[in-house]
Amino acid sequence: MDANRGHLREWLPWLDSTNTVEDEISFINGSLEEYGKGEGVIYSIRKNGEFIGCIGLNWIDYDNRGCGVGYWLSKGHTGQGIATRSCVRLMEHCFDDLGLHRFVLEAATDNFASRAIAERLGMRLEGITKDREWLYDHYVDSALYAITAPEWQSRDQD
Repeated sequence: MDANRGHLREWLPWLDSTNTVEDEISFINGSLEEYGKGEGVIYSIRKNGEFIGCIGLNWIDYDNRGCGVGYWLSKGHTGQGIATRSCVRLMEHCFDDLGLHRFVLEAATDNFASRAIAERLGMRLEGITKDREWLYDHYVDSALYAITAPEWQSRDQD
C-alpha cells in the first residue's frame, strides 16, 4: 500500500489514517470483527503469490440480501482485467453461495476505470449521489451501480 499511496489517494479516503503497522493491525482487527458479525469481509488479491490488492464486501445487509463491493489494485496491475475478474468471482460467491440478491458498486463519478468495471459486469447505473464522500479536501459525487441475482444469471445465458 505504501508504494501505491499516490495512485490510491486519488479515490480512497482512508490512506491518511493508515500509516503505521499499528494502523494496519487495527484495520485487520476491525475487519475480523466485521467478518465475525457477518457485516463485511475482505480478501487479498494475489498474482503469482504477490499481494497486489484487496477486494471485499464493505457492507452486507442480510435482511435485504444485499451487499456493496470495494477494491483496489496496485498501479502496476491495473488495466489487465484483474479487478473485473475478482468482482466476477465475488459476485458468484455472493449470489450462489451466500444467497444474496443485490450487489452494489459505488464509484466516484470521475473514477472512469471503476465505472467501466461496473458496466462490463452488466450492472445498471441507478443514479448519482451528490457529495457522497469526503476525499481529503473536497467532496466527490458517486455513481451507484447495482445488479440483482436474476439479472446476473440471465446475463450468463445471453
